[in-house]
Amino acid sequence: MKTIKILLLAAYAGLVLATPALAQSETEKFFAGKNIDFLIGSAPGGGYGIYGAVVGRHIGKHLPGKPNIVARNLDGAGSITAANLLYNKMPKDGSTLGAIFMGAVVEPLIGDATVTQFDARKFIYIGSANKETSICLSWQNAPVQNFEEVFTKELMVGGAGVTSSIRQYPMVLNNVLGTKFKLINGYPGSREAGLAMERGEVNGLCGIQWTSFIAQGAEWLEAKKVKIMMQMGGPNGDEILNKMGVPTIWSFVKNEADRRTLAVIFNQLEFGRPYVLPPGVPADRVAAYRRAFDATMKDPEFLAEAEKAKLIINPVNGEGVQKLVDDIYATPIADVERARAALK
Repeated sequence: MKTIKILLLAAYAGLVLATPALAQSETEKFFAGKNIDFLIGSAPGGGYGIYGAVVGRHIGKHLPGKPNIVARNLDGAGSITAANLLYNKMPKDGSTLGAIFMGAVVEPLIGDATVTQFDARKFIYIGSANKETSICLSWQNAPVQNFEEVFTKELMVGGAGVTSSIRQYPMVLNNVLGTKFKLINGYPGSREAGLAMERGEVNGLCGIQWTSFIAQGAEWLEAKKVKIMMQMGGPNGDEILNKMGVPTIWSFVKNEADRRTLAVIFNQLEFGRPYVLPPGVPADRVAAYRRAFDATMKDPEFLAEAEKAKLIINPVNGEGVQKLVDDIYATPIADVERARAALK
């Protein structure tokens, strides 16, 4: 009997030890030879499109079975078209991945809930390529060159989809702080709005991400064709922008109520470029995606391509993004309602 017990214990131990390998084998079996549909919820050429394309070229090699990542842009309503499709229509087995605007993540909370057919808290976040800082800038011949002047002089800026920051942030600043941005909507994204600024259709941009601007407009800055007037983000500001002497939005906020309202809007910058799976993806595949994303963010080949494309990489892992989203959705209702009103 003693011998039988020893053999049974040994067999059980062997089964326990083999289970992780078996699970990994099943995960690898799922991904091997598969095409992963990667929906990038923006127009190509803008910041989100560039980041998504570069991530898509590298994340597959870090997934078990090394599947083929097939990236496609699905622009519409500031990523809401892609988010609705991903949440409601696409397979929930791990064969579809998405890149959506941070504004789309908070739209059900502070925006138009009638157009969002998803619960952002139920998306599965695998990570964000970077924390973000947004900037307001003016063209070289614009009537406004310093942010203080926007309180007394009109500045015409280009806007995009309803959840895009270049549309939302000027509206919020007008309604909360009393600035005089004149918003010209209808541009597909920040790239097109930037080109419109260069052509003279608008005088500036407000709410473009600093990382997007570096990727598409660094030459304007080097040639002194633009003036960065202000930065929006964390309380301490971006290190590079601080060295350039660019003030933060918080230096223009006069009371605590305004500060709380703006925090509801700007806290999304902490997960600037989120990558998501639809709800219901099996846990082992979620874990594989999160490991793959973290590995991609450290991949020398990815980092070299990102540097060449002038992309700033300071990632947040999937668990971190998930917590940030939950924290935003736990905002007191009075602050949410004031932020919602500021977007109208």
